Amino acid sequence: RLVGIKSRGVYETPGGTILTTAHSCLESVTLDRETMHYKQRVALKYAELVYYGLWFGRLREALDAFVDVTQRNVSGEVRMKLFKGRCTPAGIESPYSLYRTDLASFEMGAEYDQTDATGFIRLFGLPMKVAGVVDSQKQGPKKE
Repeated sequence: RLVGIKSRGVYETPGGTILTTAHSCLESVTLDRETMHYKQRVALKYAELVYYGLWFGRLREALDAFVDVTQRNVSGEVRMKLFKGRCTPAGIESPYSLYRTDLASFEMGAEYDQTDATGFIRLFGLPMKVAGVVDSQKQGPKKE
């Protein structure tokens, strides 16, 4: 693999599957979206470093720091349903959950005002609007 020799193997790790599924469930309620997305990229690189025998490298140490910070609040209980080779989450509880029913309902209340969305959309789209203006200036006037 690293040196180009092809090999085939089948690996079954039922315990590992249960643990990683449960851990991912906890991450899904305790990490924000951007951290989750970036963590997936870090996980692939981390696995590659370990696979290639680069455990003692500085990059692995740096990635450990990322893992340490992101996993601080990944704690709680996950109930798993195990049936015929499958493991399915049946419930998740965490004192660090970012999910709040009072905000998730999008009902009018002290925490959420739907009119805030208008300003957010305008502000969030501003870089794309500016890029469009710059691109149109660069291309010059449209020819008919």
